Amino acid sequence: MNTPRRVIVYPGTFDPLTRGHEDIVRRALKLFDEVVVAVADNSPKQPCFSLAERVDLASQVLADLPGVRVQPFDGLLVDFVRSLGAHMVLRGLRALSDFEFEFQLAGMNRRLDPEMETVFLTPAEQHMFVSASMVREIARLHGDVSPFVHPLVAGRLVTRFA
Repeated sequence: MNTPRRVIVYPGTFDPLTRGHEDIVRRALKLFDEVVVAVADNSPKQPCFSLAERVDLASQVLADLPGVRVQPFDGLLVDFVRSLGAHMVLRGLRALSDFEFEFQLAGMNRRLDPEMETVFLTPAEQHMFVSASMVREIARLHGDVSPFVHPLVAGRLVTRFA
């Protein structure tokens, strides 16, 4: 008997991908067969890196993890998840302040697609207070981002804000 693959979609702008994001992906791989890192276009946010750059960085950083696929997406998350034949969405929670927004988002996604479930994971303690926006700000001010991101990402941030 074939057991269906357990696929979960981890959406975000990943601008840039942080060690916290990496930790969430690694944790999810213990629970699911495949994690699709869905890099959102989300142009209203005016990202530091283009969509292609964010997909490339995430693909390179996560390349050593079997079961991880990085894909860009635009439009409604529920449509993208359905297009993959998946029904699970992964979201990371760093602090209580994340919960209210994520709870509302999960409810709206479930309203748009009653089959959709959201799984929340928290990063390891050392990554709990790291956010991509903080990392961008540190890099913009020429601070050391190496504890918060993969060396490849750190190098791209240095180049971006040189």
